[in-house]
Amino acid sequence: MIERNVTLPEMILWTGTRIALGAGIGMLISRRLSKDAMTAAGLALAVVGGLTTIPLAISIMGKKDLTRPEIRSVA
Repeated sequence: MIERNVTLPEMILWTGTRIALGAGIGMLISRRLSKDAMTAAGLALAVVGGLTTIPLAISIMGKKDLTRPEIRSVA
């Protein structure tokens, strides 16, 4: 198993982007708003949530593995 340290700000950003993505998708499939408002808000939230999730995921996945210690040269 790979372990990574995730800071609290990274966790908050990750959660926030996932919430925006989910809210946007929810608005796209809801029927309570007018069609134009639903489409505009849903697309905006889904795009922002999706586009901000990708760099955060790359950042978290790119962190060093804590289970493998680094080998350093002594010379």
